[in-house]
Amino acid sequence: MHNHSLENWQHEHVFIADQKGRGERGAYWVIALTVSMMVIEIYGGWLFNSMALLADGWHMATHAAALCITVFAYAYARRNMHNSRYTFGTGKVGVLGGFGSAIVLGIVALMMIWASVHRFFESMTISFDQAIAVAVLGLFVNLLSAWLLHQGEGQHHHNDHNLRAAFLHVMADALTSVLAIVALLTGKMLGWVWMDPMMGIVGALIIGHWTYGLLRDTGRILLDGDADEGMKEGIQKTIEADADNKVTDLHLWRVGPQHFAAIISIVTHYPKSAEDYKKQLHDHHDLVHITVEVNHCLGAPCKPETAS
Repeated sequence: MHNHSLENWQHEHVFIADQKGRGERGAYWVIALTVSMMVIEIYGGWLFNSMALLADGWHMATHAAALCITVFAYAYARRNMHNSRYTFGTGKVGVLGGFGSAIVLGIVALMMIWASVHRFFESMTISFDQAIAVAVLGLFVNLLSAWLLHQGEGQHHHNDHNLRAAFLHVMADALTSVLAIVALLTGKMLGWVWMDPMMGIVGALIIGHWTYGLLRDTGRILLDGDADEGMKEGIQKTIEADADNKVTDLHLWRVGPQHFAAIISIVTHYPKSAEDYKKQLHDHHDLVHITVEVNHCLGAPCKPETAS
């Protein structure tokens, strides 16, 4: 049998888009905006003695690095999508990028807490008007960045953890900008200078909460623990619609943003070909890689068929 005769039975494991999506293209614009605003806020925080503004600037610096992880993950996944060394393709590279970005996000939160606590014991004269103007500009840039990442992604945005990580980084930036504005306004109008470091701590706690959620979700996928229970039940019901069929083992895991693989073991008195069982699952559009094991049941109770 020649190799070319097997082509109809072989397929590639490409579970990513081979072209840049709007969210990915937007990420490049967001990096440029973030780096520009980062320089302005760090310089402004140093010049005007605002801890909230300085923290926001360094916060944006780490987020710029995390956004670079985002675009690298997209590029790496696309460049290696036909690489046979990856058993189920590179669909999880984006999830790994999201996990890495979440770690950066957690480090940011810890740095903000440390810097803010330190500022409680080292008060400085703040140039409120100038610092507020820079913080407002930073908020505008962050909201624009969030729009660039979010627009055009539709229902698939939720399952792209790489893009979700980038979006959370930008929203964390927006949050720290809002808190910086609140801290600076209360400091100017009410003389509550302590609000400047306090808002840094509040922002860090909220960002820490976002970090935990992202680490939990991406970690679960990387460990193949993200199976959709509803989909598993649907697969079992479909196969067992014929009362003689029993699903004895079912493994379901994610191999891409909208792609699942399944290994299904079936016991039956009247076995069909694996292809017949796969055809029964054609309505489960997210299943892109199905392996079926058919076991012939002999007698009642079932006894496995033995080779002669």
